[in-house]
Amino acid sequence: MSRTRVLSDAEWELVEPFMPSSDGRRGRRFRDHRLVVEGIIYRYRTGIAWRDLPREFGPWQTVWKRHRLFAGDGTWDKVLTALLGRADAVGEIDWDVAVDSTIARAHQHATNTTRRAGGPSNYMKQFPEPGDHAIGRSRGGLSTKVHQVCDGKGRPMVIAVAPGQGSDSRMFTHLLAAVRVPREGAGRPRTTPDAVMADKAYSSRAHRALLRGRGITAVIAEPADQKAHRKRRGSRGGRPPRTDPARYAKRHVIENSFQRFKQWRGLATRYDKLASTYRAGVFLRAILLWLPALAQGS
Repeated sequence: MSRTRVLSDAEWELVEPFMPSSDGRRGRRFRDHRLVVEGIIYRYRTGIAWRDLPREFGPWQTVWKRHRLFAGDGTWDKVLTALLGRADAVGEIDWDVAVDSTIARAHQHATNTTRRAGGPSNYMKQFPEPGDHAIGRSRGGLSTKVHQVCDGKGRPMVIAVAPGQGSDSRMFTHLLAAVRVPREGAGRPRTTPDAVMADKAYSSRAHRALLRGRGITAVIAEPADQKAHRKRRGSRGGRPPRTDPARYAKRHVIENSFQRFKQWRGLATRYDKLASTYRAGVFLRAILLWLPALAQGS
């Protein structure tokens, strides 16, 4: 495998059926999809400017325009959804899922656009560009937060981008509602994990009640202030929430997942002005994390 080629033949066979045949406007048929996708991967993996792509990928404008198209028409969403369906069919998904977020600093080239404030629900819609482009000011400066639900082996199942100062807790219900893995045969999509593992930022009575109502085991640590408040109330404070120590020990898988994401320099630092194009790069990385296991069994 060369430095400019990442996808194996078996992996490309899983992705190729979802590639659009034309731009849908002038009827021009696309060629060299695999070369273009390798160019997109190379750009995000190295973090270089689009116009600095090696010539072997063809005109950089072609690679950029194709990436912009894939970001807008939901191509990568379709690929990831199909891969999740395949993984579930072969028993590859570990349904003890983990929830967390990570920060990506926004480069100055990503921040010179007009931004308007937007609510957290904007980022769970698949394709519209939010008014603030998912860039906000946190302690570290202008940044974007990537929220994720991953399976028990650290492969992404749900991804959302939001401004860096956004609350993890407020995104929890949106992320959980977006868990939807289709069946390859007949049947409704699976939407209910066996357990949800999360750190103290997600601890609340409302979240625990939501999970309990859906029959999902809550594996969420209780922060010290909530413990103290419960004890001060005495019998009115209720019983301490149960946490499975063995399951909670697996929560590191989502940290491992973010570590693999940030091996791509174009994701560790955000250079994209539009949230939709940065989100598409994150989805592409998620797809590449699923492909090796599924390509082996194909």
